[in-house]
Amino acid sequence: MASSKHIIIVGAGPGGLCAGMLLSHRGFKVSVFDKHPDVGGRNRAIRMNGFSFDTGPTFLLMKGVLDEMFELCGRSSEDYLEFMPLSPMYRLVYADRQLSVFSDRENMRAELNRVFDEGTGGYDRFMDNERNRFNRLYPCITRDYSNLASFLSLDLIKALPWLAFPKSVFNNLGQYFDQEKMRLAFCFQSKYLGMSPWDCPALFTMLPYLEHDYGIYHVAGGLNRIAAAMAKVIEESGGEIHLNAEIESLIVENGSVKGVKLQNGEHVRGDEVIINADFAHAMTHLVEPGTLQKYDRQKLEKREYSCSTFMLYLGLDTVYDLPHHTIVFAKDYTTNIRNIFRNKTLTQDFSFYVQNATASDASLAPAGKSALYVLVPMPNNDSGIDWQTHCQEVREQVLDTLGTRLGLTDIRQHIECEKIITPGSWESDEHVYKGATFSLSHKFSQMLYWRPHNRFEELDNCYLVGGGTHPGSGLPTIYESARISSNLISKKHRVPFKQINPTAWLKKAKA
Repeated sequence: MASSKHIIIVGAGPGGLCAGMLLSHRGFKVSVFDKHPDVGGRNRAIRMNGFSFDTGPTFLLMKGVLDEMFELCGRSSEDYLEFMPLSPMYRLVYADRQLSVFSDRENMRAELNRVFDEGTGGYDRFMDNERNRFNRLYPCITRDYSNLASFLSLDLIKALPWLAFPKSVFNNLGQYFDQEKMRLAFCFQSKYLGMSPWDCPALFTMLPYLEHDYGIYHVAGGLNRIAAAMAKVIEESGGEIHLNAEIESLIVENGSVKGVKLQNGEHVRGDEVIINADFAHAMTHLVEPGTLQKYDRQKLEKREYSCSTFMLYLGLDTVYDLPHHTIVFAKDYTTNIRNIFRNKTLTQDFSFYVQNATASDASLAPAGKSALYVLVPMPNNDSGIDWQTHCQEVREQVLDTLGTRLGLTDIRQHIECEKIITPGSWESDEHVYKGATFSLSHKFSQMLYWRPHNRFEELDNCYLVGGGTHPGSGLPTIYESARISSNLISKKHRVPFKQINPTAWLKKAKA
């Protein structure tokens, strides 16, 4: 019986909560532990003086995947959350032009014709070809790769030509678009994976396709409300969520995880343990040295990780005329990318992203005020940058750049409250290994079968969810990791569960 099996989940981030929701609905006894006072992990809310911000993710892409997770629990996501489609989805700001990006083809064609002189023929080819790529590859993304047999599937064999190996996203876009700035409009999304578009595998060209075909959503109250909704489903199904409960270590006996030890000294034992903590941090801090081989500390140190981010959350006593999402490209984008990923140095000319969510959702700030979220991609902590020394310097640079690139020249005088997260504090406070906010790099040798398995290969009774396991970073793929691990646990204990064809949401979204 499922009710006799205790599932312990380390971390109340998106993956841990989604797995907890699925497993508690299936009758398992579920206990979720998190060190924070609120659920969500890097998807939790930051609240200051009446202002509310999402800590991390702000784009809801592939909404149908989230809808399915609630459907698998016998619920409708709309009963828990209010979804707001964004049109335009975002604005792209270059040094010499701006482009509003839409998910409907007619408006998008008009914008491309207005801003670029190469026309929209490439856009139509992009949409048609990348739809085919996604339809071929998505079944591979949703598979379990816990053993070689599952890897060598007919789905993957059929999809091999669509991997476009060894091309990068930027190179692959050359078949559609000539101008570099046109390509940038369709490849900056590699930053969602913490990668350079010149290094990101070409298969991820399907990311911008997904935006253009299925749209981007905001959730009323912020994307953190998704975490709160999942937590509510867990509790409705009899699961328990323990906050302010930091894990000190896993309890490992004879190569099997038997439970967790809390910082307060309490031991909690269970039948299976799901790790939603940052993968590399968990394996270097929650497991005794010498326990692991494939993922021991020295080997983890040598793996390739994503970039980091400098975060600035600003509560302002004014309202600016900015769209919900704005992406600003560095004037010399290639040098900026090189400094982040190759040179790992700070730079005066940088790209950045601004969320002005109060443009769509007045609940996030007091009347007449706004909550501004600023993200600047930065090198991870392999850079050796001393962020205690450079934090204020970079803050001033970011505020100056908001003035020069977006016209917010008076922003300093309107700041009521603020919070900063640097690559250093991502590591020290949020327990993100090397401050790499998107976890392990998504290069080919760290994907699919070669990414840490959902059924963790080095410890029995141990499962992984989150950006550090298959399928990878981003909310929809993190939810898929939760589905994969939950299904593996259910099959192990012979607990029946509802299954949905992983591509079913595609047809529903188009209906």
